[in-house]
Formats: sequence, C-alpha cells, structure tokens
Amino acid sequence: MNDQHWGPTISGDIVVIGGGSAGIGLLASLLKRDPQLNIILIEPSAEHYYQPAWTLVGGGAHDIRKTMRPMAQVLPDGVTWVQAAVSQLLPDEQALVLDSGQRVTWNNLIVCPGLRLAWEKIQGLEQTLGHNGVTSNYSYQHAPYTWQLVQQLKGGKAIFTQPAMPIKCAGAPQKAMYLSCDHWLKQGDLNTIDVEFNLAGAALFGVATFVPPLMNYVEKYGVQLAFNSNLIKVDGPARKAWFEVKDAEGNISVEEKSFDMLHVVPPQVAPDFIRHSPLADAAGWCEVDPHSLQQVRYPHIFALGDVCSTSNAKTAAAVRKQIVVVAENLLALRRQAPLPLKYDGYGSCPLTVEKGKVVLAEFGYGGRLLPTFPLDPTVARRSAWFLKATLLPWFYWNGMLKGREWLTRLAKVE
Repeated sequence: MNDQHWGPTISGDIVVIGGGSAGIGLLASLLKRDPQLNIILIEPSAEHYYQPAWTLVGGGAHDIRKTMRPMAQVLPDGVTWVQAAVSQLLPDEQALVLDSGQRVTWNNLIVCPGLRLAWEKIQGLEQTLGHNGVTSNYSYQHAPYTWQLVQQLKGGKAIFTQPAMPIKCAGAPQKAMYLSCDHWLKQGDLNTIDVEFNLAGAALFGVATFVPPLMNYVEKYGVQLAFNSNLIKVDGPARKAWFEVKDAEGNISVEEKSFDMLHVVPPQVAPDFIRHSPLADAAGWCEVDPHSLQQVRYPHIFALGDVCSTSNAKTAAAVRKQIVVVAENLLALRRQAPLPLKYDGYGSCPLTVEKGKVVLAEFGYGGRLLPTFPLDPTVARRSAWFLKATLLPWFYWNGMLKGREWLTRLAKVE
C-alpha cells in the first residue's frame, strides 16, 4: 500500500526509514515473526536496486536491468508505504518530519536509510561523470558505461580511485580494476595500458589476511599502487585528475595526472537528517551498540545497514545478519524481555579478482575471519564466482527480501 495523502500527522507504531536491502529485508523478517505488526515504511524512491551486481555490470558479467525492480513489487504485504523523504528527526518527541512538512510519530523507530554518495566533494566530477572517460560502478546509471570504456580502451592510462573509509563494499573499487585488467589481459591489450590504483588510505585491504592474494593479482596485472592519494578534482574534457597526496611525514601536495579512463568511487557520508540529529556520533553515523544494534541514547530505536556507526564492512552480507539481530531484539524489547541476539560484525566481500574467480573474504569485528565454508578463504575459486554472480542475486530477490534467513547463525546473549 502506498499512501501519499495523509493529514498533518501520521501516527505509527513501528516506523522504518529506508527501503533498501536493510529496510525491505527487515520488514519481511518482522512480518514473518508477527504478521499482525503495524509497520510504516518511509522511502522516497519508487525503485529498489541490487547494488552488489553493479561491479559485475561494469565487468560485462551482468545485465543492469536485472538489478532494479519497482519498490511496490518488493514491498511485503501489510506494510504502509509513505513515499517521502525524512528531513528531520526528533527522537525526544518520538517523531520525525517529512520533506512535505508532515510529522510522523512512532513507538519504535528503525533507522536504515543507507548512506549518501557525496559526488559533489570531488570538484568537477558531477559535470563529467558518464562522459569523457569518467565513470563509476557506484551508480546504476554509469556502471554500463564502465564496461563500454573497458571494451573501447586499447592503450593509454586507466586510473581507479578509492576514497577515505568508510565506504560501502570497501573491496568494490579494486574489483572494478581487476575485472577491467582481466578483460584487457585476455584481449592482449594490457601491456599497452598503464593501470594505476589511487587509494586515500595506506593499505590495499582492511583485513591483512587477504592482502597477499590480492597483491598477487596486482602484480599479475602490472598495476601501480598509489597509497595516500585522494582524488579531489576532475577535468573531464582535458582528461586530467588532481590528487591530494600525503607523504610519510604527513605533508600534503597536489599531483596532476592524465587519464584515458577514470573509474571514480565517491566519498560517502551519512544522510544529512542523521548527521544533524541527536542519533549521530562525532562522524555523523547513527550511533548504536555494536552487538545489539540498539541506539545508545534512545533504547526504542534500532539501526542497521550502511548508516550504522559500527566498524563492520558496509555490505549486503552484513545486513543479512543484522536483519535477524534487529528483528529478534526489537520484538524482545516490545515484550520487555532481555535482548537475545548479538551481532558479531560479520561482513563479506567477494573480491572478483578475475572474470570467473573470486576470493571470498568473510570477516567480523577486529578483522576476525568468519568463513561460511570450510575452505581456505585466501584462494580464488570458481565456486565463489558462482556464488557472487548467480546464487547471491537469486537469493537476494527470492530469499532475503522475503524473510528467508539462510546462513544467519548468530551468537546468543549469555
């Protein structure tokens, strides 16, 4: 049900902000537990996207059209959908304000609006994205352009960028690079293409266990790594990009680089209505207990997904486990029972190191390895590619968004 014609105040019981992976998955899991729940979803978008496949689209291994479905099609029965954006949160009043000026009240609030891609933080990017060899797999609109550029490039300079953490799917910036290099290698063009990976940080990957296998592919493809190098400006027509580079002493200089292809990953921030609310931590993310996912100052509020202050990888795989934690803990809170489940920080990054092979990185808080399968996780496997390219997209639409909680074993609170 979609309702856009309410009176001045909408009175809700459970209100969920955000209809992405976390929001729709949670709605399905809550209603599976109790079909009588009165739930309002607040989500402005009429479309729902399966974003993990955009990496594959940029590598010519997935159809972009299969990554989008109408929101109304994925919304579970029994949910009232208010198609609007939130402009202000007033948790002390258990209310929020929509962009229309309407207020919505709640007994429990679930915050899962995702994060915001801050394209505007890179000067000149918005004007040239999708043109002049400048692309990004972080956009439904531009992931197909990545594949177009990869096929067209026969020589020259290809630059891939990665901003400061946190970002969603921290491995995606280098996945774009590996799939591009694999294509150029198979076409016999890689030796005439200069590939460079510019990272704002000082490490190739946040979990040290996976750095050696990734470095093997960096060396195989002849990629030049530029650490502490952050993209700040692009001039598309001139095919030039500028990077802030930090040296070992912490001194910052600006370097100009020419390119024929530039794959950009934008800086990423919490939505404004979260950053400017009492829910935010110092960095602007919704501050929650890392295990219960309960808001630290407002116990009737939970959060999950990319908006959380937790240190886990911001991935759909993390959401798959967070959904169960929030569903169980919320319903326990409403019964005035102890919160039963703990989130262990699980996240997964299927690193597409070549077309047909994936290093399946699964880890929790503190970089602790949490493999689902009893195999060496540092080995690139065809079975993991099948998981990433075929099984997980199918499971997303037919399982996770329907409240089917496969492979979600969680720790109970002792």
